Amino acid sequence: MMTANLGAVYGVNLPPSQPEQLGSWVYQELNRIANAAREGKEIVKLVVLHAEPAKCENGNLVYADGSDWNPGSGAGFYGRQNNQWIKL
Repeated sequence: MMTANLGAVYGVNLPPSQPEQLGSWVYQELNRIANAAREGKEIVKLVVLHAEPAKCENGNLVYADGSDWNPGSGAGFYGRQNNQWIKL
């Protein structure tokens, strides 16, 4: 499973307790989100899988734990090609 994580680049600030300050807070947060996206930090995190994904397609990238699920060469990164898992 692949996840995109802006959390390493952007973390939300708590909203203000005063309703009249909410508009300014939203504006600032949207600017912070835009700046984080513009930084272009490309982070892909592969979750360690303990079982083969239910739906496998060519082009999938996974990280197998190697014990509960061993696609053939132990723990590590695998790519799906020609309907087979290939260790990368």
